[in-house]
Amino acid sequence: MLDRDAAWKLLCEYTLTESLRKHALGVEAAMRAMAKKYDGDPELWGITGLLHDFDYEKYPTAEEHPYKGVAILRELGYPQEMLDAIMGHADYTGVERKTLLAKSLFAVDELVGFIFAVTYVRPSRAVREVAPKSVRKKLKQKAFAASVNREDIINGMQDLEVDENEHFQFIIDALTEVDETIGLAGNL
Repeated sequence: MLDRDAAWKLLCEYTLTESLRKHALGVEAAMRAMAKKYDGDPELWGITGLLHDFDYEKYPTAEEHPYKGVAILRELGYPQEMLDAIMGHADYTGVERKTLLAKSLFAVDELVGFIFAVTYVRPSRAVREVAPKSVRKKLKQKAFAASVNREDIINGMQDLEVDENEHFQFIIDALTEVDETIGLAGNL
């Protein structure tokens, strides 16, 4: 059985920074929305999103992340489908994304981070006011949120065969559902 409270405690044990915890919560919300869209298990998909980077702060190198985290999750008895998706969200692992769970995690992870960045530069700092055209415009600016892998965002959408505008809006809407929790409710 998947236990969201246990997953949150595990995340907090390994992830001390508020920004990475908020990213995890944002990816969790996006993955729960994706589960509804693709008729997946919201708990499995949500907890996969919540834990996908739980080891990153402690093991930030490509040699360690997500390998160390997946080993920990395996020892704790998390399902193989989750482990495969987490491995596949890091393109450099070479793990093929075969399931909708894995493809969805890859398609939302970098985009969630990018939408956070787009929201932070808005005067209102409210994700509900971010439009797909703003996301698209900022994606073209290579200096903006330079650490975000734009190729991963594009490849993720192609793997799922989703329209760019629809996907951007879908993720914005998912983040809007938890905007207070992730600090993107704005200052209105």
